[in-house]
Amino acid sequence: MKGGISSKLLNRLNKGKLSLGNEARDCFVKFIQSQLLDDQSFKDKSGISDLYYTGFGWILCLVLGIRLDTQKMSVYLKKHQEGDLDLIHYASLKRCELILQLMASGKILTWLRLIKTQPIKPLNEFNHVPHLDIYAPYSQFIWMLLLEATGNRKQSDVEMQKVLTQYQLPQGGYKNSSEGACATTNATTAALSVLGETNGYKTNKDIVALKSFQDISGGFWAVKSAPVPDLLSTATALFTLSCYKEEPTYPPSDFIEAHWTESGGFVPTLMDNKSDVEYCFYGLLALGCV
Repeated sequence: MKGGISSKLLNRLNKGKLSLGNEARDCFVKFIQSQLLDDQSFKDKSGISDLYYTGFGWILCLVLGIRLDTQKMSVYLKKHQEGDLDLIHYASLKRCELILQLMASGKILTWLRLIKTQPIKPLNEFNHVPHLDIYAPYSQFIWMLLLEATGNRKQSDVEMQKVLTQYQLPQGGYKNSSEGACATTNATTAALSVLGETNGYKTNKDIVALKSFQDISGGFWAVKSAPVPDLLSTATALFTLSCYKEEPTYPPSDFIEAHWTESGGFVPTLMDNKSDVEYCFYGLLALGCV
């Protein structure tokens, strides 16, 4: 595997880290550490160990240089039965296995050359995928991240274009499912990322549609009918635009800053007051894309 979405994400996260002053970085690191459990997993919003959140936590530790106990990490991962996992948690497991390998070997800078191809479960055999549709843009995005983490070959540009066309709206943008009525930021960024990797990052009408999801505050809505813009949609939109070398219509820095709390963590929206490692990931990603 050469490059890919994963390396672009890691690059933007590192840029986000470098944008922090010493005091801000220390505060951010302390919050991340506060979410870490003794078995080296990370807790979810309710304080319970969760593989999905652990995936976000471990990659933040990788970027921020937070040391973890690799023996405990290995024991934690072995607790999970691959056959029982849905696509999202299976992809999280494989990403965590890769991060463990990188931390144990100390060869983080050459990680792209270290990934060895390994067999993975076929996409059509998972008991659950996003939107119950293996071809939906977000399912294809998660699948591509999984292929990258396991050194497997991606689908061709012709295959991906054919798969995703049924979710594309005439005016631009993508919907979550083939039955959906409107475009969403999640589906549009997912489709643009997958197509960018397979067909090249070329400006198109879907980029224009993505920009239309931005509020004057600098944040992006998940859907245009959403009550407020949110940090996840903003981070993924900014990341996608940066991959296409495009700028958002409105500067997002103030919006991102407003979602960074005194606890050191980031919140989903201004209507929320609780932080977690998932939104710390999106907060740092957003900072790295400004």
